[in-house]
Amino acid sequence: MEHTLTRIKDHADLTVAELRTLVDPLRLPRHMAIIMDGNGRWAAKKGLPRIAGHKRGMEVVHEVVTACAKLGVPALTLYAFSTENWKRPAPEVSFLMSLLTLYLRQELSLMKRENIRFSTIGLVEDLPSEARAWIDKAKAETASNAGMVLDLALSYGGRREIIEAAKKIAADMKSGKIEPSALDERTFSGYLDTREMPELDLVIRTSGEQRVSNFLLWQMAYAELYFTEALWPDFTERDLLIAILDYQGRQRRFGKTSEQLGS
Repeated sequence: MEHTLTRIKDHADLTVAELRTLVDPLRLPRHMAIIMDGNGRWAAKKGLPRIAGHKRGMEVVHEVVTACAKLGVPALTLYAFSTENWKRPAPEVSFLMSLLTLYLRQELSLMKRENIRFSTIGLVEDLPSEARAWIDKAKAETASNAGMVLDLALSYGGRREIIEAAKKIAADMKSGKIEPSALDERTFSGYLDTREMPELDLVIRTSGEQRVSNFLLWQMAYAELYFTEALWPDFTERDLLIAILDYQGRQRRFGKTSEQLGS
């Protein structure tokens, strides 16, 4: 596999179709998450306003979601808007909210066609009413879909999620719903926003930044991290496939030795 990955990274002659054939469908990440970074820098490099980067970024979301659904990835979480993003200039925040609404209006048909179930994590109640209405509509109309789960992290922060989970646990302990001795990792996970999602296996971050930015902090404990220099508007299906192949080339030991895993 290492030789294969070297060839993928060093030779530009492989087509996307050829890369697809190298992906092992039995070893796909159960849950993949992407920190979509670099829209503003992409726009600045081209002498365009930041909103142009966000528009192109939305097109890339369509391409990546479609590719993941066709590959058979069980669950995909996209870091669409963080709790910190509310600090951005008001016109940019307003544009991002309108872009979210536009995305859901345009992509609902794709979700239905590709059997995708739409979900969200984060403080969705903080979003404008029109965005919330389309979120509710997308959830309702895809609720019975049995294919990939598309999860958008909206007004989301990992630390907030953990604090809120701790508050709920404390309240349930106070009411006698659960005993302190019953609290373990599985129980705690059941109080998180992602309680209905599979274990997180792979996190991709674009733009060359190598930090997790308050994203899925609990869930990331045993996830593989993949960083790429590509800005999100330049991220392609080729980049996605290479990231997945890199993941499939890693040995996931979970505390065991290579010898215990038989390799």
